[in-house]
Amino acid sequence: MTSTGIALHAPAPGWNLDADVVVVGSGVAGLTAALRCEAAGLRTVVVTKARLDDGSTRWAQGGIAAALGEGDTPEQHLDDTLVAGVGLCDENAVRTLVTEGPDAVRRLIATGAHFDETADGALDLTREGGHHRRRIAHAGGDASGAEISRALVEAVRTRGLPTVENALVLDLLTDAEGRTAGVSLHVMGEGQHDGVGAVLAPAVVLATGGMGQVFSATTNPHVSTGDGVALALRAGAEVSDLEFVQFHPTVLFLGADAEGQQPLVSEAVRGEGAHLVDADGVRFMVGQHELAELAPRDIVAKGITRRMQEQGAEHMYLDARHFGREMWEKRFPTILAACRAHGMDPVTEPIPIAPAAHYASGGVRTDLHGRTTIPGLYACGEVACTGVHGANRLASNSLLEGLVYAERIADDIKKEHAENHLHARVPAPVPHPETPAHPLLPAEARFAIQRVMTEGAGVLRSADSLAEAAARLGRIHADAAGALAEHGKTAVPGVDTWEATNLLCVARVLVAAARRREETRGCHWREDHADRDDANWRRHIVVRLNPDRTLATHTTQTADFPATVKNPQEQ
Repeated sequence: MTSTGIALHAPAPGWNLDADVVVVGSGVAGLTAALRCEAAGLRTVVVTKARLDDGSTRWAQGGIAAALGEGDTPEQHLDDTLVAGVGLCDENAVRTLVTEGPDAVRRLIATGAHFDETADGALDLTREGGHHRRRIAHAGGDASGAEISRALVEAVRTRGLPTVENALVLDLLTDAEGRTAGVSLHVMGEGQHDGVGAVLAPAVVLATGGMGQVFSATTNPHVSTGDGVALALRAGAEVSDLEFVQFHPTVLFLGADAEGQQPLVSEAVRGEGAHLVDADGVRFMVGQHELAELAPRDIVAKGITRRMQEQGAEHMYLDARHFGREMWEKRFPTILAACRAHGMDPVTEPIPIAPAAHYASGGVRTDLHGRTTIPGLYACGEVACTGVHGANRLASNSLLEGLVYAERIADDIKKEHAENHLHARVPAPVPHPETPAHPLLPAEARFAIQRVMTEGAGVLRSADSLAEAAARLGRIHADAAGALAEHGKTAVPGVDTWEATNLLCVARVLVAAARRREETRGCHWREDHADRDDANWRRHIVVRLNPDRTLATHTTQTADFPATVKNPQEQ
């Protein structure tokens, strides 16, 4: 049982569960979709790669943006988002986000999430980069994601939603008509559902998060290996805007050789008045943008990188000593603890910082209801490309996007089930023996891919660096293809092998898109094409994976961006 595209090499499922909806992922997007589907009477199963609360959501520090404050309006939020997206936002998608966002946040609060309040009981809103208003709701000072995750996980457990934890999703399953029929997955551990199995459902919601682990230094957890984007590509879905990877400007610098997840220093620290300075204490962002340190993230990351190049420095500094101990302990306890754990005290010294990979603005291409180009397959959260973020995500719009589009997906699935009586049947996946297996990589290839991407496709890119990255990724791909027969002798490949394979898949697409976009826009910075080029590049790069594992790319204008679900015969 597999998709009609390319499949990972894996044993046939040895067990299966039946559902109306399977939600893959347990962050804000996945659990919101699951809870709303369950409330609509749909049999809903949640599949998550680790534990329910181990996704990227719980690492979010800053908060969730919405026009909830006095004097603020969705129109102002819209304007800030469009500016940050540098001409590539789908305005309809953004308008949906900002108009439906405030009520979505209120529903999150009703679910049980507790946000920080002022003395008079109002939401204590703060500012972050690119926002002209205080509109960021936060919790626990700088533990917003942890609180949102806690509330949603508690709601899922209270309602008794079936969950499959420690499960890596492998491939999309399809029925005889080419429609979504569920997913195959590998459960790590012992129990009723162990090894390779399947959840059969006519609707699949991908909410698998990002792909930050494709770079050596990232704020993303170890599980963020691009699994959802890779699955969608193998199934034949379209992805878009993968070249726009946002590098967070202020990540705690742990040394030039540090790899893996790095501690984030929230943008809210700058929102409360911290300054970016060099080793001489000079505020180098002043004069570069009207908002100085609170400019959109791409501008701040570039400003930091330029200053590092000019001075031959490995990092810059974030100075918030003027906050004082009490403010640090009350407003930013998580960041304070992280700094002190690494031998630094922001109360008495500036924090060494440098940019690191943070958020993928691109992903699986969807329409305004979260529908992808494959019927029955939905995507929301960081794995999706709704058109909201354009070339650069506005700070704290990601949690809001997860909320709003997860709710819209659940409503669309409910409508589809009612109109087409989908929950009256269990889909029957069919085997596709002609489906080519995707070459598997050894687990250690993960580190080789990360080094290639950091050196050739990081904050600074050029035709030469990207060409070298493509060549090196091509050699890794060729070596994997040559080893496919050897892996075929293994009953169940290791999870690290599947993750490395997924990382290579998304890395190849990212580099291909970055090579094609010959301009600098948002978080895509080409040294050899330093200017924004609206005449030629106010367009989206859309990619599909061919059955022979080559990439098919085309461009589309922003007005034509939303995904169009194809008939199965067109897949």
